[in-house]
Amino acid sequence: MLGSVLLYQMSFFVAAIPVASVLYGVTKGKFKYKVIHEKIRFKNLPESFRGLKIVQISDMHLGSFRRKYEQITKAVEMINEQEPDLIFFTGDLVNNFAEETDGWAPVLAKMKAKYGKYSVLGNHDYGDYSEWETPAAKEKNLNSIKNFHKKIGFRLLLNESENLTINDEEIALVGVENWGKPPFPQHGDLNKALANVAPEQFKMLLSHDPSHWDEEVLTGTDIDITFAGHTHGMQFGIERAGIKWSPIQYKYPRWGGLYRHNKQYLYVNRGFGYHGFPGRIGMPPEITVIELA
Repeated sequence: MLGSVLLYQMSFFVAAIPVASVLYGVTKGKFKYKVIHEKIRFKNLPESFRGLKIVQISDMHLGSFRRKYEQITKAVEMINEQEPDLIFFTGDLVNNFAEETDGWAPVLAKMKAKYGKYSVLGNHDYGDYSEWETPAAKEKNLNSIKNFHKKIGFRLLLNESENLTINDEEIALVGVENWGKPPFPQHGDLNKALANVAPEQFKMLLSHDPSHWDEEVLTGTDIDITFAGHTHGMQFGIERAGIKWSPIQYKYPRWGGLYRHNKQYLYVNRGFGYHGFPGRIGMPPEITVIELA
């Protein structure tokens, strides 16, 4: 009899574990921001840029936060505590609509970086997942989203580049519009983005979808480091005790963290916000800090 009672109690406990995990992920896990540090060494990096600190965030999906400004204010404070030289945002500002940005400018504009803040668009920013009365309405929505980047102090890179100069030395900051495997849109034009970049320059690329790295960056460029997002780490997984697993890896082999191929690097941010499932389990929202060395 005692054994039966113990077995029942153990069964109840085991069954409660996933329920508790979901409840935690929905109520608290989605706001437990984690700062991840990486230091990457490059032989061809100009001396003036050694020690440059970059904060990367990705996939805000502002509509999912339902205007919980106080939670994101804490995350912005965490970003500023890193004292970044640059801030990169790698796309998916919204779920669908420009109206999702309402009220967020005073919060997000407080992010500070010594040399500037740069961003690109993600697949959700184009309004492709909603029905529109006219093409003009869809275009207006996209333009409003683009304008919001400027409103919060980010330089939105639309298949273009910009040079960053320190002590008369330069590196190239390159950004493309979304490029993903079908059914995701391929608005990105890497050749156009690189048109004004000198071959010998050190190059950093912002590209929302990590599949772009394998399909175009590795096969046709010498871009030194690419910053991507998109996967969210599926907002579910295990990363501890040497285990790194998420169901998203079966669709995106490079789904989270740092990857290297020869001299080229890719960093995939696990996401700042959430979409679909309203929480995160074992996959906390990420603030990445990358130091160039």
